[in-house]
Amino acid sequence: MRGQQAIDPERATQIQAALIRAHYLEGEASGKWDDSTIAAMQKYQADHGWQTKLMPDSRALKSLGLGPDYSDAINAKDANFNSPTTGGDTPSAQTAGFAAGSGVHQ
Repeated sequence: MRGQQAIDPERATQIQAALIRAHYLEGEASGKWDDSTIAAMQKYQADHGWQTKLMPDSRALKSLGLGPDYSDAINAKDANFNSPTTGGDTPSAQTAGFAAGSGVHQ
């Protein structure tokens, strides 16, 4: 047998709590990967157009806010994990890919 064979109870609790917040599961997170949790995960994944045979789909976990945590990475101390902003930060002379007066002549 290959791959993960069972969901760790701590991870199951995290997934259940996220499914409860997303209104796909009722009650409290038990940490047991039971039939109701599997059904909720399958419904969540199907509603988003993702596979429902393998559990859980990485896209579903990320969508539920359970993606990778890089806060302990070596370079995370001063890192900004927010989405990059668009426009406004690049000087107009550089928008074509070259800095003004870069000395490149054709």
